[in-house]
Amino acid sequence: MTDLTQARTPQTAAGAAPDLQAFLSLGFRPLYIAGCAWALIAIALWIFAPQWLGQPLGGVAWHAHEMLWGFIATIAVGFLLTASATWTGFNPLKGAGLAGLCVLWVVARLGLLFGGETGFHIACASVAAFFLISAVCLLRVMLKGNSRRNYGVPVLVLGLGLTDVLFLRAALAGDYILLMQRFNLGLICMAVIALLIARRVIPFFSMRMVPGLTIPMQTRSGQVQLALSVLAILLGAVQWAAPMAAALAATGLIALWQTIRWQPLAVRHKPLLWILYIGYAAMGVGLIAAGMHIAGLGTGVLQRSAAHVHIIGMGGFAVLIIGMVTRTALGHLGRPLVLDGSMLLCYWLMIAAVVLRLAALWPSGASLTLLQAAAVCWMGCMALYLWRFVPLLIRPRAK
Repeated sequence: MTDLTQARTPQTAAGAAPDLQAFLSLGFRPLYIAGCAWALIAIALWIFAPQWLGQPLGGVAWHAHEMLWGFIATIAVGFLLTASATWTGFNPLKGAGLAGLCVLWVVARLGLLFGGETGFHIACASVAAFFLISAVCLLRVMLKGNSRRNYGVPVLVLGLGLTDVLFLRAALAGDYILLMQRFNLGLICMAVIALLIARRVIPFFSMRMVPGLTIPMQTRSGQVQLALSVLAILLGAVQWAAPMAAALAATGLIALWQTIRWQPLAVRHKPLLWILYIGYAAMGVGLIAAGMHIAGLGTGVLQRSAAHVHIIGMGGFAVLIIGMVTRTALGHLGRPLVLDGSMLLCYWLMIAAVVLRLAALWPSGASLTLLQAAAVCWMGCMALYLWRFVPLLIRPRAK
Protein backbone atom coordinates (compact mmCIF):
# COMPACT_ATOMS: atom_id res chain seq x y z
CA MET A 1 0.00 0.00 0.00
CA THR A 2 1.12 3.56 -0.68
CA ASP A 3 2.89 5.22 2.25
CA LEU A 4 0.50 7.97 3.27
CA THR A 5 -0.41 9.66 6.50
CA GLN A 6 -3.40 11.87 7.05
CA ALA A 7 -2.83 15.38 5.74
CA ARG A 8 -1.88 17.80 8.50
CA THR A 9 -1.77 21.56 8.48
CA PRO A 10 1.71 23.09 8.54
CA GLN A 11 1.00 24.57 11.97
CA THR A 12 0.24 21.17 13.48
CA ALA A 13 3.23 19.51 11.85
CA ALA A 14 5.73 22.26 12.54
CA GLY A 15 6.04 21.97 16.33
CA ALA A 16 8.59 24.39 17.82
CA ALA A 17 8.81 28.11 17.15
CA PRO A 18 10.74 29.43 14.11
CA ASP A 19 14.46 29.77 14.76
CA LEU A 20 16.91 31.78 12.61
CA GLN A 21 19.92 29.74 13.74
CA ALA A 22 18.18 26.52 12.73
CA PHE A 23 17.05 28.07 9.44
CA LEU A 24 20.65 28.97 8.53
CA SER A 25 22.16 25.74 9.84
CA LEU A 26 22.26 23.87 6.50
CA GLY A 27 22.10 24.97 2.87
CA PHE A 28 18.94 23.09 1.96
CA ARG A 29 16.74 25.12 4.31
CA PRO A 30 16.90 28.59 2.71
CA LEU A 31 17.82 27.43 -0.79
CA TYR A 32 14.97 24.91 -1.12
CA ILE A 33 12.55 27.69 -0.15
CA ALA A 34 14.23 30.22 -2.45
CA GLY A 35 14.40 27.88 -5.45
CA CYS A 36 10.82 26.59 -5.20
CA ALA A 37 9.38 30.05 -4.51
CA TRP A 38 11.22 31.43 -7.52
CA ALA A 39 10.03 28.53 -9.68
CA LEU A 40 6.48 29.55 -8.87
CA ILE A 41 7.03 33.29 -9.40
CA ALA A 42 9.12 32.93 -12.56
CA ILE A 43 6.56 30.75 -14.33
CA ALA A 44 3.74 33.06 -13.28
CA LEU A 45 5.62 35.99 -14.80
CA TRP A 46 6.63 34.14 -17.96
CA ILE A 47 3.16 32.79 -18.79
CA PHE A 48 0.79 35.38 -17.36
CA ALA A 49 2.77 38.66 -17.12
CA PRO A 50 5.62 38.59 -19.69
CA GLN A 51 5.37 42.36 -20.09
CA TRP A 52 7.08 42.70 -16.70
CA LEU A 53 10.28 41.13 -18.01
CA GLY A 54 12.95 43.75 -18.62
CA GLN A 55 16.07 44.08 -20.71
CA PRO A 56 18.81 43.26 -21.59
CA LEU A 57 17.78 39.76 -20.47
CA GLY A 58 14.19 39.36 -21.61
CA GLY A 59 11.78 36.98 -23.26
CA VAL A 60 12.76 33.36 -23.74
CA ALA A 61 16.36 34.08 -22.67
CA TRP A 62 15.15 35.20 -19.23
CA HIS A 63 12.83 32.20 -18.94
CA ALA A 64 15.56 29.72 -19.91
CA HIS A 65 18.09 31.34 -17.59
CA GLU A 66 15.85 31.55 -14.55
CA MET A 67 14.57 28.00 -14.88
CA LEU A 68 18.02 26.45 -15.30
CA TRP A 69 20.21 28.62 -13.09
CA GLY A 70 17.66 30.45 -10.95
CA PHE A 71 15.63 27.36 -9.99
CA ILE A 72 17.25 24.03 -10.86
CA ALA A 73 20.87 24.95 -10.09
CA THR A 74 19.78 26.66 -6.86
CA ILE A 75 18.16 23.47 -5.59
CA ALA A 76 21.23 21.48 -6.65
CA VAL A 77 23.55 23.81 -4.72
CA GLY A 78 21.27 23.61 -1.67
CA PHE A 79 21.38 19.82 -1.82
CA LEU A 80 25.16 19.67 -2.29
CA LEU A 81 25.86 22.11 0.56
CA THR A 82 23.81 19.78 2.76
CA ALA A 83 24.91 16.39 1.44
CA SER A 84 28.59 17.35 1.62
CA ALA A 85 28.22 17.81 5.38
CA THR A 86 27.13 14.15 5.54
CA TRP A 87 29.83 12.97 3.13
CA THR A 88 32.69 14.75 4.92
CA GLY A 89 31.53 15.38 8.48
CA PHE A 90 32.02 19.15 8.01
CA ASN A 91 29.33 21.73 7.29
CA PRO A 92 30.53 23.82 4.31
CA LEU A 93 28.40 26.89 4.95
CA LYS A 94 26.05 28.08 7.68
CA GLY A 95 24.99 31.15 9.65
CA ALA A 96 26.07 34.54 8.31
CA GLY A 97 27.98 32.97 5.40
CA LEU A 98 24.89 31.10 4.22
CA ALA A 99 22.79 34.23 4.67
CA GLY A 100 25.28 36.17 2.53
CA LEU A 101 25.06 33.53 -0.20
CA CYS A 102 21.27 33.86 -0.19
CA VAL A 103 21.56 37.67 -0.47
CA LEU A 104 23.72 37.21 -3.58
CA TRP A 105 21.04 34.93 -5.01
CA VAL A 106 18.30 37.50 -4.36
CA VAL A 107 20.38 40.33 -5.88
CA ALA A 108 20.90 38.22 -9.00
CA ARG A 109 17.18 37.52 -9.40
CA LEU A 110 16.13 41.16 -8.91
CA GLY A 111 18.95 42.54 -11.04
CA LEU A 112 18.08 40.33 -14.01
CA LEU A 113 14.37 41.10 -13.70
CA PHE A 114 14.25 44.82 -12.96
CA GLY A 115 17.71 46.31 -12.97
CA GLY A 116 18.30 47.46 -16.54
CA GLU A 117 21.88 47.37 -17.82
CA THR A 118 23.40 48.45 -14.49
CA GLY A 119 21.36 45.89 -12.59
CA PHE A 120 22.30 43.28 -15.20
CA HIS A 121 26.01 43.77 -14.51
CA ILE A 122 25.42 43.67 -10.74
CA ALA A 123 23.42 40.47 -11.23
CA CYS A 124 26.24 38.94 -13.31
CA ALA A 125 28.71 39.63 -10.52
CA SER A 126 26.30 38.18 -7.96
CA VAL A 127 25.78 35.05 -10.06
CA ALA A 128 29.52 34.51 -10.41
CA ALA A 129 30.06 35.05 -6.67
CA PHE A 130 27.19 32.68 -5.76
CA PHE A 131 28.64 29.74 -7.68
CA LEU A 132 32.27 30.54 -6.87
CA ILE A 133 31.62 30.74 -3.11
CA SER A 134 29.56 27.54 -3.24
CA ALA A 135 32.30 25.70 -5.13
CA VAL A 136 35.06 26.94 -2.80
CA CYS A 137 33.09 25.96 0.31
CA LEU A 138 32.43 22.51 -1.14
CA LEU A 139 36.07 22.04 -2.11
CA ARG A 140 37.22 23.09 1.36
CA VAL A 141 35.20 20.40 3.14
CA MET A 142 36.01 17.77 0.50
CA LEU A 143 39.72 18.35 1.12
CA LYS A 144 39.27 18.60 4.88
CA GLY A 145 37.29 15.37 4.98
CA ASN A 146 39.55 13.66 2.42
CA SER A 147 36.43 12.84 0.35
CA ARG A 148 38.32 11.97 -2.81
CA ARG A 149 35.37 10.49 -4.68
CA ASN A 150 33.67 13.89 -4.43
CA TYR A 151 36.54 16.11 -5.56
CA GLY A 152 34.83 16.60 -8.91
CA VAL A 153 31.65 18.03 -7.38
CA PRO A 154 33.04 21.55 -6.73
CA VAL A 155 34.41 21.59 -10.30
CA LEU A 156 30.92 20.82 -11.65
CA VAL A 157 29.41 23.61 -9.53
CA LEU A 158 32.06 25.96 -10.86
CA GLY A 159 31.16 24.77 -14.35
CA LEU A 160 27.54 25.71 -13.70
CA GLY A 161 28.65 29.18 -12.71
CA LEU A 162 30.94 29.54 -15.73
CA THR A 163 28.23 28.51 -18.21
CA ASP A 164 25.84 30.93 -16.46
CA VAL A 165 28.22 33.86 -16.88
CA LEU A 166 28.93 32.90 -20.50
CA PHE A 167 25.19 32.71 -21.18
CA LEU A 168 24.65 36.18 -19.74
CA ARG A 169 27.51 37.62 -21.78
CA ALA A 170 25.96 36.15 -24.95
CA ALA A 171 22.61 37.66 -23.97
CA LEU A 172 24.21 41.07 -23.52
CA ALA A 173 25.81 40.77 -26.96
CA GLY A 174 22.47 39.81 -28.50
CA ASP A 175 23.95 36.67 -30.08
CA TYR A 176 21.05 34.16 -30.06
CA ILE A 177 23.01 31.27 -31.60
CA LEU A 178 25.82 31.61 -29.06
CA LEU A 179 23.20 32.02 -26.34
CA MET A 180 21.62 28.65 -27.14
CA GLN A 181 25.00 26.93 -27.41
CA ARG A 182 25.89 28.14 -23.93
CA PHE A 183 22.47 27.24 -22.58
CA ASN A 184 22.97 23.70 -23.87
CA LEU A 185 26.37 23.54 -22.14
CA GLY A 186 24.75 24.64 -18.87
CA LEU A 187 21.96 22.10 -19.37
CA ILE A 188 24.46 19.27 -19.87
CA CYS A 189 26.57 20.43 -16.91
CA MET A 190 23.45 20.33 -14.74
CA ALA A 191 22.62 16.90 -16.17
CA VAL A 192 26.04 15.60 -15.07
CA ILE A 193 25.35 16.78 -11.52
CA ALA A 194 21.79 15.40 -11.52
CA LEU A 195 22.89 12.02 -12.87
CA LEU A 196 25.71 11.85 -10.34
CA ILE A 197 23.44 12.64 -7.39
CA ALA A 198 20.51 10.47 -8.50
CA ARG A 199 22.73 7.51 -9.35
CA ARG A 200 23.95 7.51 -5.74
CA VAL A 201 20.74 8.20 -3.87
CA ILE A 202 18.17 6.14 -5.81
CA PRO A 203 19.65 2.70 -5.01
CA PHE A 204 20.45 3.80 -1.43
CA PHE A 205 16.97 5.16 -0.76
CA SER A 206 15.31 2.17 -2.46
CA MET A 207 17.14 -0.52 -0.50
CA ARG A 208 16.40 1.32 2.76
CA MET A 209 12.67 1.67 2.08
CA VAL A 210 11.86 -1.68 0.43
CA PRO A 211 12.60 -4.66 2.71
CA GLY A 212 14.71 -7.32 1.04
CA LEU A 213 15.37 -5.28 -2.10
CA THR A 214 18.92 -5.58 -3.40
CA ILE A 215 19.85 -3.54 -6.46
CA PRO A 216 23.23 -2.65 -7.98
CA MET A 217 24.76 0.78 -7.39
CA GLN A 218 25.82 0.87 -11.07
CA THR A 219 29.29 2.14 -10.18
CA ARG A 220 31.02 1.00 -13.36
CA SER A 221 28.29 2.10 -15.76
CA GLY A 222 28.13 5.34 -13.80
CA GLN A 223 31.81 5.97 -14.42
CA VAL A 224 31.29 5.44 -18.15
CA GLN A 225 28.23 7.68 -18.04
CA LEU A 226 30.15 10.40 -16.22
CA ALA A 227 33.00 10.24 -18.73
CA LEU A 228 30.61 10.44 -21.69
CA SER A 229 28.66 13.38 -20.27
CA VAL A 230 31.81 15.34 -19.47
CA LEU A 231 33.06 14.53 -22.97
CA ALA A 232 29.77 15.91 -24.35
CA ILE A 233 30.41 19.20 -22.52
CA LEU A 234 33.93 19.46 -23.96
CA LEU A 235 32.72 18.60 -27.47
CA GLY A 236 29.96 21.17 -27.15
CA ALA A 237 32.47 23.80 -26.07
CA VAL A 238 34.41 23.28 -29.30
CA GLN A 239 31.16 22.92 -31.31
CA TRP A 240 31.87 19.41 -32.56
CA ALA A 241 28.25 18.42 -33.07
CA ALA A 242 28.27 14.81 -34.31
CA PRO A 243 30.40 13.23 -31.56
CA MET A 244 28.65 15.41 -28.97
CA ALA A 245 25.30 14.01 -30.12
CA ALA A 246 26.61 10.45 -29.88
CA ALA A 247 27.97 11.05 -26.36
CA LEU A 248 24.64 12.50 -25.20
CA ALA A 249 22.62 9.64 -26.69
CA ALA A 250 24.92 7.05 -25.10
CA THR A 251 24.62 8.83 -21.74
CA GLY A 252 20.84 8.71 -22.00
CA LEU A 253 20.78 5.04 -22.99
CA ILE A 254 22.92 4.17 -19.97
CA ALA A 255 20.44 6.04 -17.73
CA LEU A 256 17.54 3.98 -19.09
CA TRP A 257 19.50 0.75 -18.67
CA GLN A 258 20.32 1.70 -15.07
CA THR A 259 16.66 2.46 -14.35
CA ILE A 260 15.65 -1.01 -15.53
CA ARG A 261 18.42 -2.60 -13.45
CA TRP A 262 17.07 -0.81 -10.36
CA GLN A 263 13.86 -2.91 -10.52
CA PRO A 264 11.28 -0.12 -10.89
CA LEU A 265 8.33 -2.47 -10.30
CA ALA A 266 9.61 -3.12 -6.78
CA VAL A 267 9.02 0.54 -5.82
CA ARG A 268 5.67 1.10 -7.54
CA HIS A 269 3.89 1.48 -4.17
CA LYS A 270 6.49 3.90 -2.78
CA PRO A 271 5.88 7.44 -4.10
CA LEU A 272 9.06 8.76 -2.47
CA LEU A 273 10.93 6.34 -4.74
CA TRP A 274 8.93 6.08 -7.95
CA ILE A 275 9.02 9.85 -8.43
CA LEU A 276 12.85 9.61 -8.54
CA TYR A 277 12.73 6.69 -10.97
CA ILE A 278 10.44 8.64 -13.30
CA GLY A 279 12.69 11.70 -13.21
CA TYR A 280 15.84 9.68 -13.85
CA ALA A 281 14.29 7.78 -16.77
CA ALA A 282 12.90 11.02 -18.26
CA MET A 283 16.35 12.57 -18.14
CA GLY A 284 17.67 9.57 -20.07
CA VAL A 285 14.95 10.00 -22.71
CA GLY A 286 15.68 13.73 -22.90
CA LEU A 287 19.41 13.19 -23.43
CA ILE A 288 18.68 10.76 -26.26
CA ALA A 289 16.30 13.34 -27.78
CA ALA A 290 19.00 16.01 -27.40
CA GLY A 291 21.48 13.81 -29.24
CA MET A 292 18.99 13.22 -32.05
CA HIS A 293 18.27 16.94 -32.32
CA ILE A 294 21.95 17.93 -32.45
CA ALA A 295 22.63 15.23 -35.03
CA GLY A 296 19.73 16.47 -37.17
CA LEU A 297 17.84 13.18 -36.76
CA GLY A 298 14.82 14.52 -34.92
CA THR A 299 11.45 14.30 -36.65
CA GLY A 300 8.18 16.01 -35.93
CA VAL A 301 8.17 17.88 -32.66
CA LEU A 302 11.64 16.52 -31.83
CA GLN A 303 13.02 18.84 -34.49
CA ARG A 304 12.37 21.68 -32.03
CA SER A 305 15.02 22.31 -29.38
CA ALA A 306 12.19 23.03 -26.93
CA ALA A 307 11.32 19.32 -26.98
CA HIS A 308 14.51 17.91 -25.48
CA VAL A 309 14.97 20.98 -23.27
CA HIS A 310 11.59 20.44 -21.61
CA ILE A 311 11.95 16.65 -21.41
CA ILE A 312 15.26 17.10 -19.58
CA GLY A 313 14.33 20.26 -17.69
CA MET A 314 10.80 19.38 -16.59
CA GLY A 315 10.51 15.61 -16.95
CA GLY A 316 14.03 15.06 -15.64
CA PHE A 317 15.27 17.87 -13.39
CA ALA A 318 11.94 19.17 -12.04
CA VAL A 319 10.47 15.72 -11.33
CA LEU A 320 13.69 14.68 -9.58
CA ILE A 321 13.66 17.96 -7.65
CA ILE A 322 10.15 17.61 -6.26
CA GLY A 323 11.07 14.09 -5.15
CA MET A 324 14.35 15.21 -3.60
CA VAL A 325 13.11 18.35 -1.84
CA THR A 326 10.45 16.27 -0.09
CA ARG A 327 12.55 13.17 0.68
CA THR A 328 15.74 14.95 1.78
CA ALA A 329 13.87 17.63 3.73
CA LEU A 330 11.98 14.98 5.71
CA GLY A 331 15.19 13.07 6.38
CA HIS A 332 17.31 16.04 7.45
CA LEU A 333 14.48 17.48 9.55
CA GLY A 334 14.11 14.23 11.49
CA ARG A 335 10.60 13.57 10.18
CA PRO A 336 9.14 10.15 9.28
CA LEU A 337 9.81 9.20 5.66
CA VAL A 338 6.15 9.04 4.73
CA LEU A 339 3.98 11.20 2.52
CA ASP A 340 0.79 12.94 3.48
CA GLY A 341 -1.88 13.78 0.94
CA SER A 342 -0.50 17.22 0.12
CA MET A 343 2.97 15.89 -0.65
CA LEU A 344 1.60 13.20 -2.95
CA LEU A 345 -0.55 15.81 -4.69
CA CYS A 346 2.67 17.77 -5.36
CA TYR A 347 3.99 14.80 -7.29
CA TRP A 348 0.88 14.40 -9.44
CA LEU A 349 0.70 18.13 -10.15
CA MET A 350 4.31 18.10 -11.35
CA ILE A 351 3.68 15.07 -13.57
CA ALA A 352 0.58 16.77 -14.98
CA ALA A 353 2.61 19.93 -15.65
CA VAL A 354 5.19 17.92 -17.61
CA VAL A 355 2.58 16.07 -19.69
CA LEU A 356 0.63 19.25 -20.46
CA ARG A 357 3.77 21.23 -21.36
CA LEU A 358 5.01 18.55 -23.73
CA ALA A 359 1.54 18.28 -25.28
CA ALA A 360 1.59 22.05 -25.87
CA LEU A 361 4.65 21.64 -28.11
CA TRP A 362 2.50 20.12 -30.85
CA PRO A 363 1.06 22.97 -32.94
CA SER A 364 -2.70 23.10 -32.46
CA GLY A 365 -5.49 25.43 -31.47
CA ALA A 366 -5.21 24.09 -27.92
CA SER A 367 -1.47 24.85 -27.49
CA LEU A 368 -1.96 28.05 -25.50
CA THR A 369 -4.58 26.48 -23.25
CA LEU A 370 -2.33 23.48 -22.62
CA LEU A 371 0.60 25.79 -21.86
CA GLN A 372 -1.43 27.79 -19.35
CA ALA A 373 -2.78 24.59 -17.76
CA ALA A 374 0.78 23.31 -17.41
CA ALA A 375 1.77 26.57 -15.71
CA VAL A 376 -1.16 26.34 -13.29
CA CYS A 377 -0.22 22.76 -12.34
CA TRP A 378 3.44 23.79 -11.91
CA MET A 379 2.52 26.76 -9.75
CA GLY A 380 0.13 24.63 -7.71
CA CYS A 381 2.88 22.07 -7.10
CA MET A 382 5.35 24.69 -5.89
CA ALA A 383 2.76 26.55 -3.80
CA LEU A 384 1.70 23.32 -2.12
CA TYR A 385 5.30 22.37 -1.39
CA LEU A 386 5.99 25.76 0.16
CA TRP A 387 2.78 25.66 2.21
CA ARG A 388 3.69 22.22 3.54
CA PHE A 389 7.43 22.58 4.07
CA VAL A 390 8.26 26.22 4.88
CA PRO A 391 6.92 25.82 8.44
CA LEU A 392 9.26 22.84 8.87
CA LEU A 393 12.30 24.37 7.19
CA ILE A 394 12.31 27.46 9.43
CA ARG A 395 12.14 25.42 12.64
CA PRO A 396 14.66 23.24 14.50
CA ARG A 397 15.04 19.59 13.58
CA ALA A 398 12.55 17.29 15.28
CA LYS A 399 13.97 15.52 18.33
